[in-house]
Amino acid sequence: MKDIVLDRLNKMEDLQQRRVLRSLMNSVFLNLVEYQEELNRQLERRVFEEVEDHESKHDVYVSMCRREEWDPLHEYLFPVLPQDTEPRRIDLKDVIAALSGGAEVRLFSLFLECGYPLIQQLLQSAKSFPGELRTDRGTYAIRVRLERNMDYIREIEKLYRIFLSNGLPWKTVNHPYAYKFVDAVLTGVDGQLAEDEEVLEISVHLEEYEAYKRTDLVPLWNIQRLELKTGGFPVPAADRVNYEHVLPLRKTGTQHGYLVDVNDDSIRYVKRAPEELVVVSPLEKSDAWQVLKLVEPVGSGITGLVKPAYPLMSNRQRLDFIGSYGRKQGQIVRSRGEIVRMIHAFDVSDWLELTHVEIRPPGAANPLTYELNRFMTDEVRVDNGKWRMCLGFGKQNIGRGHDYLAEDVMSFLVSQVQMSFPEYRCEGEWA
Repeated sequence: MKDIVLDRLNKMEDLQQRRVLRSLMNSVFLNLVEYQEELNRQLERRVFEEVEDHESKHDVYVSMCRREEWDPLHEYLFPVLPQDTEPRRIDLKDVIAALSGGAEVRLFSLFLECGYPLIQQLLQSAKSFPGELRTDRGTYAIRVRLERNMDYIREIEKLYRIFLSNGLPWKTVNHPYAYKFVDAVLTGVDGQLAEDEEVLEISVHLEEYEAYKRTDLVPLWNIQRLELKTGGFPVPAADRVNYEHVLPLRKTGTQHGYLVDVNDDSIRYVKRAPEELVVVSPLEKSDAWQVLKLVEPVGSGITGLVKPAYPLMSNRQRLDFIGSYGRKQGQIVRSRGEIVRMIHAFDVSDWLELTHVEIRPPGAANPLTYELNRFMTDEVRVDNGKWRMCLGFGKQNIGRGHDYLAEDVMSFLVSQVQMSFPEYRCEGEWA
């Protein structure tokens, strides 16, 4: 409006009239226009705040580093399993007892830096590999087979249960590294081991897969375990049955997300305020609560400058009005455009581009993707007989040396679509 007024004033040839009209506009009209524009901005800001996506505080970031490179003072990355930061100790007494009873012994975990189809091929082959067990008394030849490591997948499932207990919607965790760990399982030893021998070194040769083998890696995520004490005494809740336990968050940071870690029925629900958590529980006395702190990554300071050896992945969605409004409504528009919007809402979608969506009849298939939310059971629909929704992707901005994560990123995106379209069996494929 200001530009229109200025343009009309400049076209007036009579300078005296231009001066009078400019004075009139400056004293009355422009102030009215500025007042109206400020009201419009306030209304726009209010609308956006009403549909603000507070779920972004509970996004999960993951990465990985070598054991000797792990920083115990890192501001936002913590081990998924704290015991991974310590070298694994093997007790020969347990090994001898297991082998004598015909059982197998898990030795350690390995990370395979290769694509998901190759890992599937390796695990389905049930192939055994040679290795060496070196002790303080000699060296023994051993045989080892590989099986999928479930430790980190179980931690993700525990996180899902905690989300449900806290009344928060679940969003698929993008942890591609968790599905590339395998366990080296000891199946036999050439020779007789003594219980008092000390293990010095164990090595395994994976033959044609040796180039993909990585050892001593620690998976990381932005979840820190805390114990928070209640601020004051519990007070009766509005239902006059339960009690409200207030956990102040000022000291630990109000910009982060928090989940109360419980595995029983000790809480009814959790109320959230900008600076505190209110745990409604039947417990009358409780001094402290176990809490998971989902730390917001920082991009400044020494920690922000030190980049992890492996790419930092997340399930964060871009902040846009349409996406936030759609998630708040909880309704799915069953169209190809909605699927495109869902996929491209994630930051990690920069790696891949959705090219086509096809509905195909039921049938046996060997998809390139895997289901990340298998622990979410559907008691109404059965998987057999479902029509298949095939999502085709093309690679676009995958970083150099990160091609081995392509199928895992595709699996993450397909699994998120699967949650919204349970009547189909969603599969991913390359275009």
